[in-house]
Amino acid sequence: MSLGKAARSLVSPLRGALRCSGLSRSYTAAAEARAVLEHELETIRAAGTWKSERIITSKQGPEISVDGSRGSILNFCANNYLGLSSHPEVVQAGIDALKTHGAGLSSVRFICGTQDLHKKLEQKLAEFHEREDCILYASCFDANAGLFEVLLGPDDAVLSDELNHASIIDGIRLCRAKRLRYKHMDLGDLETKLKEAQSSRMRLVVTDGVFSMDGDVAPLRGICDLAEQYGAMVFIDECHATGFLGPRGRGTDELLGVMDRVHIINSTLGKALGGAAGGYTVGPKPLIDLLRQRSRPYLFSNALPPPVVGSATRAVELLLASNEIAQSMTAKTMRFRNKMTQAGFTIAGSAHPICPVMLGDARLASLMADDMLKFGVYVIGFSYPVVPKGKARIRVQISAAHTDEDIDHCVDAFIQTGRKHGVIS
Repeated sequence: MSLGKAARSLVSPLRGALRCSGLSRSYTAAAEARAVLEHELETIRAAGTWKSERIITSKQGPEISVDGSRGSILNFCANNYLGLSSHPEVVQAGIDALKTHGAGLSSVRFICGTQDLHKKLEQKLAEFHEREDCILYASCFDANAGLFEVLLGPDDAVLSDELNHASIIDGIRLCRAKRLRYKHMDLGDLETKLKEAQSSRMRLVVTDGVFSMDGDVAPLRGICDLAEQYGAMVFIDECHATGFLGPRGRGTDELLGVMDRVHIINSTLGKALGGAAGGYTVGPKPLIDLLRQRSRPYLFSNALPPPVVGSATRAVELLLASNEIAQSMTAKTMRFRNKMTQAGFTIAGSAHPICPVMLGDARLASLMADDMLKFGVYVIGFSYPVVPKGKARIRVQISAAHTDEDIDHCVDAFIQTGRKHGVIS
């Protein structure tokens, strides 16, 4: 046997052994990771915070069909505030856009993903909010992820409410500005933080207009007063306000009379404005132009699909034409809140369609939500990490599409379920 053949005969088994050894280590690593993941999942189940996904077999609306349940179920936990998710004109607009502009763009906006539909919707949204310009994103989560990194640098400061939405928190983490967190809706603490930030080049106060878990409204008048006193700009996230708060449904800034004092707004198309998908930023044109050049979620995400854009455009047009739908919300909201309070339940927030039924215990919230389904009412228990530990609740959301009879049925179901679980007497 030649020396070369001898060497190859020795190396081949060695390679095989090394390959087997490498595969063995790979399988071991995967098995260890699987065990870690399964332990974490079991911890969630044991804590009573496991989030199951019910399957809806109908279109979104005040009445839906749910897999495993008989008959129509009243839906009281959608963000479908104005009932536009299945509005005939909104649906038809999506169908029309699908036929004329296709299913999607297969491109980001700056390459070959901008259609006339996108520019029309951006113009309508800027008009709706009475701002200079607008930029669309795949979601408001992306809008929040894409704003702060572009606007703020290491010489700037951002002052954020401690209970701001997770997408705001994540977006702020991406920027290099000095971060100051103030106590929830505490103007005194905000002023203290603004004083700390006086040496910064720019200061931006960041708050949800409406806080989604509690339904409480940010004190925008006081925030704007402090911002003007200490030379700061104001940003609000309006996902749970756009379309139905304020006399014309423009949002929290209109409700509180500060439309000309709030500088930047992020909001969503995925709630009151048709409920499909998408988010956006409205504000000064130079900011919007800069976001088109540098905002990573915008630059590296496909353009919104034409049917989504068509549906959202029609929803905005309906609201620009009339405030009738938005105006119907107040009476329906107060009907639910008053009846539930009279029955002995604790309802967080005030005068907002988000009506959190406070229960405290995560397992109790989950069990009560399951029992509510047996009475024909679809609600979901919210617990950690969506809300703080010890503050579990069932978050009820009122829609303009709900009738008084729907609301009364929901309250009656809560009373029966609440008595069963000892929440009320």
